[in-house]
Amino acid sequence: MTATPIPDIKGSGWIVARDPRLRVIAVLAFALITVGLDHVISTSSALGLALGLALAAGLKARDLVRRLLALEGFMLIVLLTLPFTVPGQPWFDLGSLSASRAGRDLALMILFKANAVVLALITLVGTLDPVVLGQALGRLGVPDKLTHLLLMTARQIHLVHAEFVRLRQAMRARAFVPRTDWHTWRVYGWLMGMLLVRSLARAERVMDAMRCRGFHGRLYRLDTPRWRTGDTLGALGLALLLGALVWLDQS
Repeated sequence: MTATPIPDIKGSGWIVARDPRLRVIAVLAFALITVGLDHVISTSSALGLALGLALAAGLKARDLVRRLLALEGFMLIVLLTLPFTVPGQPWFDLGSLSASRAGRDLALMILFKANAVVLALITLVGTLDPVVLGQALGRLGVPDKLTHLLLMTARQIHLVHAEFVRLRQAMRARAFVPRTDWHTWRVYGWLMGMLLVRSLARAERVMDAMRCRGFHGRLYRLDTPRWRTGDTLGALGLALLLGALVWLDQS
């Protein structure tokens, strides 16, 4: 039985059709500007812009929520603690604890910034195939070793996951039931050890196969990207929107 692949997030529309190099540069510029914003209004506007990009890319709300769950758990802790730890004008009292308006505003800004950056990453980069992303990074001047590492990692993740599923199925076939005892922890330790050993053996076989095909330490890019008029318009539009965010933050 084969392992079920991890589902990828898919998009459609005008944004997804843009050049991968533009999307990588756009998400970097968006993240840098969003992180540097200093007011709740501008950070909330950045979140609105990220949501607009996600909607324009045709992403499903279910996929976005599933990928944001881990982030929102951490953000919940920030929202509950920062108002009580940052000094400033009192907002409300909870027993002997006093929440400040400055802590509330800081927590909201962190919440908006984090969600905006993650949404932009999901929309602009998360919808790219790993191979296309690696090629785009190579075209932008990222060192070959880093792009090779990305491409190899994207290739091996599915293989390691499939090996993990096979080992788990073997454990179930032997009637293993996890409990809170030392035997369960030992079994999980053996599982991780066997996964590492088999992953190493698989990597060595892949390396031997690559050498048989003439691999000499470099992967050649065979893509032929073309910069279109839509890419230029997209770059100009994003530059205007980011400039508007900076102006709103400083006004």
